Amino acid sequence: MPRNIEIKVRVDDLDAARTRALALGARYLTTEKQADRYYRLEGNRRVKLRTINGQSAHLIEYNRPETSGVRTSDYTVTPVRDPDAQACLVPKGKALAVVSKQRVILLLDNVRIHLDRVDGLGTFLELEAVVDAAHNDATCREQIDRIMTALGLKEGELVRASYAELLSGCSGPISGYP
Repeated sequence: MPRNIEIKVRVDDLDAARTRALALGARYLTTEKQADRYYRLEGNRRVKLRTINGQSAHLIEYNRPETSGVRTSDYTVTPVRDPDAQACLVPKGKALAVVSKQRVILLLDNVRIHLDRVDGLGTFLELEAVVDAAHNDATCREQIDRIMTALGLKEGELVRASYAELLSGCSGPISGYP
């Protein structure tokens, strides 16, 4: 299962954050309009349906504790259309929450830098260091710490909740959602 080490923090000035990240050596990848619909599946699994630019859609299931600012997230990304089964994997029922955002994605080595404008919440920066054969958990944590320091981010400022939880007014899991 893929894994990353990640943080989220509110930022007042996304342009300044972008300028600082580019000065560190990050490169621009893309800008996306994302809509995330959060669902509860059997076994209280955490899942969201992400639609990008109103076209491609993926189901993202993740296991991530919301208890610390720097978090480990295990996740899977699955296209919603399964051609082998000739089925659509979109969850049945009403979404628990819908989050709309514009996301600028930068890349620095194996670290994705997200500069987000989230409808109803404001502006945020996320770092996601992807654990892979060349980057173990400890290396990813060091990368996150180094980038946070370079960007002037403090661990005490980190957000310990998903955007869905923040929209619901919670600082932890939303009702009916793990």
